[in-house]
Amino acid sequence: MNNQEKNSYVKRQIVQALLALMEERAFSEISICALTERACVGRASFYRNFESKEDVLRQEAERLMREWESEWAQRESAAPEDFLTELLNFYQRHAAFYLLLYRAGQSGVLLDAMLRSADITPELPNAAAYLKSAMAYMLYGWVIEWMRRGMQESGTELARMIRAAQAEEAARQSGSPRVSRAG
Repeated sequence: MNNQEKNSYVKRQIVQALLALMEERAFSEISICALTERACVGRASFYRNFESKEDVLRQEAERLMREWESEWAQRESAAPEDFLTELLNFYQRHAAFYLLLYRAGQSGVLLDAMLRSADITPELPNAAAYLKSAMAYMLYGWVIEWMRRGMQESGTELARMIRAAQAEEAARQSGSPRVSRAG
């Protein structure tokens, strides 16, 4: 193996070891020593690749987000209305990881990955930045509640439920009198 392959192998070992340990005990009870022992790597290898246990989770969440972005970009007939369904199906396929994050109190890692994926830059006009941020936080809220409930529905079912609730709310709003405020 060349150095890049060795480094990728070490990182995979550490991620897999941390996830296995998270299934056995509380995240706060996992030491770097126990993690490196489970991964069969040295502490130097750990710190060459990660700053902390949280960094392991952050990098894995970002890797998964890049994987999703690549899958979405490769879809030839990707319709915008399919985006939510496909993203939720991706989260469902990786439910073991996301549920471990949630149960460990580390779901903020998911939010950070979503916000980075939204590509909110200082150059972005304010209205666009606010909209992207609102969409990321809304998606995060949906996914967190889905995880809280054990991710029982498929991504397709959850997307359908969200669309139905949005349509219901829009119908309710259009049927109710609007209150105008004088400013």
